[in-house]
Amino acid sequence: MADQHRDDAPPERVGLRTFRAQMKAYLDQARQGRSFAVTSHGVVIAEIRPPSQPEPPPRQPGALKGRIRMTEDAGRVSATIEGDER
Repeated sequence: MADQHRDDAPPERVGLRTFRAQMKAYLDQARQGRSFAVTSHGVVIAEIRPPSQPEPPPRQPGALKGRIRMTEDAGRVSATIEGDER
């Protein structure tokens, strides 16, 4: 696996058998920004690259604790909401 991090360089070509044997290593490298062209008998059959959009950060329960304030009338239903539903 040659060192390749340039955006303008073509993706590294890797044979299907090698890719399958070292899949975790190739996927870890794709996560870090590298791209690969997987070949079978010299023909590109797949391209492995980082996702186009970054993954959102994981949710953290309780992260907003103490930052949200409820008004005193938060539990009351507004007269306009309670209105006649005819």
